[in-house]
Amino acid sequence: MKTYFYPDKSEWQQLLLRPSFDSTSLQEKVKTVLNEVKLNGDNAIKGFTQQFDGVVLNDFVVSENEINEAVALLSAELKKAIQQAAKNITTFHQKQIGEVEIIETMPGVKCWRKSIGIEKVGLYIPGGTAPLFSTILMLGIPAKITGCKEIILCSPPNKNGKLHPAILFAAQLVGVTKIFKIGGVQAITAMAYGTATVPKVYKIFGPGNQFVTCAKQLILQDGIAIDMPAGPSEVCVLADDSANASFIAADLLSQAEHGVDSQVLLVTCSEILLQSVEEELNKQLQLLPRKNIAVKALENSKAIILTNMDDVIEMVNEYAAEHLIISCKDDEAIAEKIINAGSIFLGNYSPESVGDYASGTNHTLPTNGFAKAYSGVSVDSFVKKITYQKLTQQGLQQIGKTVELMAEAEGLDAHKNAVSIRLKNL
Repeated sequence: MKTYFYPDKSEWQQLLLRPSFDSTSLQEKVKTVLNEVKLNGDNAIKGFTQQFDGVVLNDFVVSENEINEAVALLSAELKKAIQQAAKNITTFHQKQIGEVEIIETMPGVKCWRKSIGIEKVGLYIPGGTAPLFSTILMLGIPAKITGCKEIILCSPPNKNGKLHPAILFAAQLVGVTKIFKIGGVQAITAMAYGTATVPKVYKIFGPGNQFVTCAKQLILQDGIAIDMPAGPSEVCVLADDSANASFIAADLLSQAEHGVDSQVLLVTCSEILLQSVEEELNKQLQLLPRKNIAVKALENSKAIILTNMDDVIEMVNEYAAEHLIISCKDDEAIAEKIINAGSIFLGNYSPESVGDYASGTNHTLPTNGFAKAYSGVSVDSFVKKITYQKLTQQGLQQIGKTVELMAEAEGLDAHKNAVSIRLKNL
């Protein structure tokens, strides 16, 4: 990690930049795959699966037998852990369903709003360096709660043409309706436009590498909805001298091991704490199986010392982290001043890993500063909300003149007449 001591506010914007890459070159590569799949469907997917995943597949559909075999391969302990996580996630998300409330805005004028599950959704689950079966719980559970009728899942196959057993167990557990062994840009394209094998969906969810992210942004231009703009995963730790340096180091490394383009940030007023964290980072780093990935991620990462807590809070709000850990003695008071973050972890005993897997909150969150305007995935992400209104004769008489005057002032006489003709009939 690079360390910055007491940077001037004029330097903050440059200091807080995320790692960048050549998006023009990336888009051209993604468009090539996207256009080929749109044109040639399943045949294109077969070719790209062989090219990118190193396996020849004639059938992408995961069979019932494959699911049963996968379930048998998992240990009872892991199944129980996944089920516990699913229970917590269900409990938290179930409470997000609100009752329909009818509002009488004036006598005879009733309005209400109803949430209806998106009929067809697609889930993309990475399966490369880390098979993210936990993301199936985060996406599949709210999809099921909201009543999505068709839940499609795509994930890249391994060299044997299989999906990780935990991916299949989690998919079955949450009620995914169809599973396909397709990865990368070709999976996003297949779900967005449909092929002979893969149904077209209305909204696509899930994380992925820069190619997957780019593909999601491109299909958005064609009117296919996505969960949110997203980039590499990130964490920011806001800490004071009451924090535990070994805990902080572990949190930073847990995020750094996601990928070489991940970023971690430590912001504090304590030089002593920073020194202790650096020592712990070096110790713990040596023990990580994914050490090489974490080392490269740490090259993108920064530790920043500021003079006071007000500046620390201001910087953290400017960064707008995907994950924010507040390791301070006044954690809840400080959290009240945070306005930009995807998900917040309070105190010394709330590691980000818990939110990633099992506390109940959703781990699909806005990255790259999008937390300034976007929320993480929730039940609301899987519904469209339809408004209703019903007027009685009395209601139309009460509100009619208001509408007539406003329509006339806008020069929309047909709008005015739609009210006037009814009033005359009364």
